[in-house]
Amino acid sequence: MLRFLIRRIALGLVTLLLLTVIVFALSNVIPGDVGRQILGPFAPQESVDELNQRLGTDQPLYTQYFNRMADYARGDLGESYASREPVSKLIGESFWASAKLALLALLVTIPLAVIAGVYAALKRGSIFDRVIVTLSLAGSSLPEFVTATFIIVTLGVSLSIFPVLARPPDGADPLTQLYYLAMPIMALVIVYFGYIARMARAGVVAALEADYTRTAVMKGLKRGVVIRRHVLRNALLPTISVVATQTGYLFGGLLAVELIFNYNGLGRLLVTAARDKDLPLLSAGVLVIGIVYMIATLLADVLISILNPRVRLGEDG
Repeated sequence: MLRFLIRRIALGLVTLLLLTVIVFALSNVIPGDVGRQILGPFAPQESVDELNQRLGTDQPLYTQYFNRMADYARGDLGESYASREPVSKLIGESFWASAKLALLALLVTIPLAVIAGVYAALKRGSIFDRVIVTLSLAGSSLPEFVTATFIIVTLGVSLSIFPVLARPPDGADPLTQLYYLAMPIMALVIVYFGYIARMARAGVVAALEADYTRTAVMKGLKRGVVIRRHVLRNALLPTISVVATQTGYLFGGLLAVELIFNYNGLGRLLVTAARDKDLPLLSAGVLVIGIVYMIATLLADVLISILNPRVRLGEDG
């Protein structure tokens, strides 16, 4: 297990390193002068040049990149070009807001999707199975901004059931916060329900047709015992991988939802950073999303290796 974890962590760190290179390259493709972007179009060129020199944006790109990586290694995320506030403060505030929204969406989506997928597989060919498959395909085929717009128009504007803006009052109790976040959560659940439910259904169908299931049935084990001990243990392994992947995608998908519902989260912050060419803020934000994705996939790999040691032993061999 130790070698398995070391290999997975090393692979994750290499992935993060490549991510920093890609983000830095893409962020510098964005047209515009950083100093001019901050000071405005009417600022004297001397002031713009002085600001670029102070920020280090007049240096060669490779120098800027290595300086930023050195700061990251020291735990220093830098200072925002636009607000002059520490990036760690801005990222921390917006990350916890997004994490709260993502966690609530996952707490609703995972149990609902797994139960629906498993039950659809057990009732394969029934009306319930067809309804689940149809809803899963329809939900997962729609992007987040479409479902969010539909929900906000129907439940927020037309029916006035929920507040249009997902901004709970300061000091609001948990129930009030949940009330304000209900529509963004619905938008995310509709999209991510389909992926997880279909994978859970496919895994259970494959497990029901496997030789070990037929052997267990021939031994005279009760159906409930066969499903719990043999079917679900093997069928949900691919679902765990999908949940981990969707966790990473979820933080990226929050961007559209946060913009539509005017929610101050990480996605909205990154859009603002890209618009203002705020490279330290943009790079650190994308890096945080990459770390979340790496941790989610690492935890999924560990859980899968515990449930199925052949995965770990196969790599060690």
